[in-house]
Amino acid sequence: MAAARSNDDGSGRARRAGRAVGRALHLPITGTARGIRRATHAHGAGESGLGKLIELHAVNGAGDVLITVALASTVFFSVPTDEARGRVALYLAITMAPFTLLAPVIGPLLDRLPHGRRAAMAGAMLTRAVLALTMSTAVATGGLQLYPAALGVLVASKAYGVVRSAVVPRLLPPKFSLVKANSRVTLAGLLATGAAAPVGAALHLVGAPWPLYGASVVFIGGTILSLSLPHKVDSAKGERRARLSTHEARRERSRRPGLRAISTSVLCGLWANAAMRSLSGFLIFFLAFLLREHPLSGQSAAVSLGIVGVSAGVGNACGTAVGAWLRSRAPETIIASVLSVTLGAAVVAAVFFSGLLMAVLGATAGFCQALAKLSLDAMIQRDVPEEIRTSAFARSETLLQMAWVVGGAIGIALPLNGVVGMSVAAALVAAGTAMAYRGLLTTARHGGSPRARVA
Repeated sequence: MAAARSNDDGSGRARRAGRAVGRALHLPITGTARGIRRATHAHGAGESGLGKLIELHAVNGAGDVLITVALASTVFFSVPTDEARGRVALYLAITMAPFTLLAPVIGPLLDRLPHGRRAAMAGAMLTRAVLALTMSTAVATGGLQLYPAALGVLVASKAYGVVRSAVVPRLLPPKFSLVKANSRVTLAGLLATGAAAPVGAALHLVGAPWPLYGASVVFIGGTILSLSLPHKVDSAKGERRARLSTHEARRERSRRPGLRAISTSVLCGLWANAAMRSLSGFLIFFLAFLLREHPLSGQSAAVSLGIVGVSAGVGNACGTAVGAWLRSRAPETIIASVLSVTLGAAVVAAVFFSGLLMAVLGATAGFCQALAKLSLDAMIQRDVPEEIRTSAFARSETLLQMAWVVGGAIGIALPLNGVVGMSVAAALVAAGTAMAYRGLLTTARHGGSPRARVA
């Protein structure tokens, strides 16, 4: 009897110790998950469904960066510089060029599916999950079959982004501006990207296909999360399609008001943002090859690129965070100001070229691009009627993506000369700055614009 009690006591103590260890290991995970859920669902975002969209966009960012890590290891870092330039140019030609033709079609096509937005986002997630597995068989060799799959991933990612832009206005909590909601969603994506990048690097150490396996799992989770969004996401009550063409606007004015006819300042802001987005694409590709050939003093090529990339990412995250808090009655002024600051940083980098100034330009461009985009959102919110606002966001996102492609192509084509590169960067920003000031002057001539809600 005593021995039995002793055994029972021993096993009972073992079970209690096991449960304690389990709680100790489980607590950091559950505590972190609860903290994230509280942050994403704060200020009514949980009740409105915006919190789930924020989490979905974080999943999207994590999956995309895992695919980026896998492709970068194959297309960029695994071969000599000259061959890498050829591979990246081939990547742009096979994926970006067709995408540039497809991008204008994606928005109008999704406009015709206003009642299937959850299914569209789930389809974009599931498509990338399948394509990630497809690419895993080719990523080690870098064969040509990798590129059609990469194009599919790019198109699916863009389709998700267009639908997400259309969904945000449907999930706004009370007294929540569209810009503040967009900034929260964007910031969640940036934080998830930063967290997933080292995970992708660690998976790549296990094997070249492993980041793609991880991306597939992440996107499957995103598929499930997309379908769990509120049913009001599929509501399209009162919406109509937007037109960016003045001719089309005049021809269909009675039925579909055009974005250009609504506000010149919106178009100027859009083209100014396009210049910033082209600068982003340019810096990514140009500095990737420049730093590989001429790394920062005392650093390897990978570390040099990482320093500049982290600077740009931190700047973008800070700009998004500032945009969530900022209140302004003049988004045109913000756009003109941040482009002027970026232009100054680019000119200084061109005149006094150095590795430090490249990092400063990357951080400045990231910060200012985020604020410029949030200000553009405020202008669309202010000037575009609600019935076509979501379509206008889709059209603007398409133009900005195409501008990124153009900037990236310029970055690949240029010789690896830092002064020349920074001069081209300054020229890109100068064109956008001119458009920004044109919009600002147009607003001033009309006695100012209605107040825009930026926070």
